[in-house]
Amino acid sequence: MADTIRNLFSVIQFGGPLVGGLLALGAAVATPMVRRSDLKQELKEVRNQGIVWGVIVAPLGTVIIQFLLTSVVAGGASCAF
Repeated sequence: MADTIRNLFSVIQFGGPLVGGLLALGAAVATPMVRRSDLKQELKEVRNQGIVWGVIVAPLGTVIIQFLLTSVVAGGASCAF
């Protein structure tokens, strides 16, 4: 069970920035090619959300969960990252 939890948070830790960065980069590249202003606004929101959630929140969430597992949960020390 501990290995499953560790693997799950490894996916969050490394997959979050990868997907968030990919969304942000795709939105930044596609924005100049779009003519409609409402679609440009949506692409800018996708870019911002990709940066915030993928690059900032996912790694920070992993650190918080790591602290909870090692300090609060009984037997959670075996889930070291």
